Amino acid sequence: MSFFESIFSDFFNSAGVVDSIRVTIVMSFFSTMISSILGIFLGLFLERFNFKGKKIIIRFNRTLMCAPPVVIGLLAYMLLRGKGPLGFLVWVFTIKGMIFAQVIIITPIICGMVYSYAIRTAPAVRNFGKTMGASKRQIDILILKELRNEIYFSILTGFGRSISEVGAVFLIGGNIKNNTRTMTTAISTLKNAGEFKDGIYLGIILLVMAFIAQSLADYFIKEDTYNENY
Repeated sequence: MSFFESIFSDFFNSAGVVDSIRVTIVMSFFSTMISSILGIFLGLFLERFNFKGKKIIIRFNRTLMCAPPVVIGLLAYMLLRGKGPLGFLVWVFTIKGMIFAQVIIITPIICGMVYSYAIRTAPAVRNFGKTMGASKRQIDILILKELRNEIYFSILTGFGRSISEVGAVFLIGGNIKNNTRTMTTAISTLKNAGEFKDGIYLGIILLVMAFIAQSLADYFIKEDTYNENY
């Protein structure tokens, strides 16, 4: 076994590393999926309809986009703790609770990005569709097609925020080894323990995950463009 193989073998065999990778993947996947569904729907809804209080909702959403994650984590903890309004869920110190906090963080980001893209593109697409005699459903599908690249990017941004989060998941998950410890909280723990080598390895894995996600997004975008041209 080579020197590098020995290093990585020891790293992956160390307690907690594989579980931290598993928790990060599960948490990031489900939080991004739920946030994408909610964020895309809400972003397109805000662009499509005018109603009283819309400007306030948009400003509130933009405020949440910039809110410190640790503050959102504290809010989520207060909601989920035993005496909180959602305490019956018993999600504190669980992956479900971490996903809950992540959804609160990521949804406003995806919603705000989709809304910003939609207000620049959707009105022109809608007018074109009406001119061509398209139905409302056909116009909605056309808008989604026109915004697909931007939607991919907003989802990717949400995923990036999910895998890089520390404060909120630390508060809700408790950084419990082999249970709710993520790669980012593990890196923080390893740094405090002076184990910089393993922290760097985890950081490299995080970068690889981000690269794979970006590559998949690029692939799907290119596939859609190719299918349209042929």
